[in-house]
Amino acid sequence: MNSIDEMDRPDGAVAGGADLSSLVVPLLKGVIYRDEASTRDGGQWNDLLDLQAQVRDYVSVLGLDLVLDEAEGYAFLRSRDPEGDEAGASAPRLVTRRQLTFPVSLLLALLRKKLAEFDAGGGQDGEGVRLVLSREDIVELMRVFLPATANEVRLMDRIDAHIAKVVDLGFLRKMKSVAGQGQTFEVRRILKAFVDAQWLAEFDQRLADYRAQLEAADDE
Repeated sequence: MNSIDEMDRPDGAVAGGADLSSLVVPLLKGVIYRDEASTRDGGQWNDLLDLQAQVRDYVSVLGLDLVLDEAEGYAFLRSRDPEGDEAGASAPRLVTRRQLTFPVSLLLALLRKKLAEFDAGGGQDGEGVRLVLSREDIVELMRVFLPATANEVRLMDRIDAHIAKVVDLGFLRKMKSVAGQGQTFEVRRILKAFVDAQWLAEFDQRLADYRAQLEAADDE
């Protein structure tokens, strides 16, 4: 398959000095965030807003949809649902689906709830709408849902591994270290696109069942 750079450029691909490849290639690699794009490329986000119609047409031939949330400030590509699409049903997926472990799913749900509470409370940092949590905050979120153990070091190692996985998935971002302070993480708002209210409600029920199982085990 030809690379994006080698594919024919649709009419109207160039506007204000921007070209489609400078937008599609980063999208194929991951997420474009408004705050990062504005800082790094001085206008990549605005170029994407201007050319979003062309980008949608461009990626649609690859079986992808552009998800762009102007209010939250992120954009990414999502594989089109093949159901009801005969062409899509046989096409290879360009965006890989990942099977998550229960602890990682748990952490995502807990972070999503924290983000909902943050938004409901109108909490904002000095630079915008960033929810920043310390490692200790995240540990306390997870601790009550994980099996009790006398090996605290092992528990911390496991939680750190789950945090690292969520960072790798792009839903947490490590903040710059500050002398004398522990590691902090920004909860990326793109999490809202993957964990919606319905998913969260269903996961709430599973959490309740899981917690009941833990309590029943403690009583035995």
